[in-house]
Amino acid sequence: MKIVDIIIIAVILVILGGAIFFLHRAKKKGIKCVGCPDSSTCSGNCGNCSGSCGNCTEK
Repeated sequence: MKIVDIIIIAVILVILGGAIFFLHRAKKKGIKCVGCPDSSTCSGNCGNCSGSCGNCTEK
């Protein structure tokens, strides 16, 4: 395995680890819809959500 391969694998692992860490921290803070722009006010049932949340049951 060449050094370039090791660097590419390391970069991919760092990016993946950062994404997992971000999601874990967001879920710990109680954010129900991590990718939703209304995630701080979204209750998961579209009460205040724009409807783009994955947890929304109504549109």
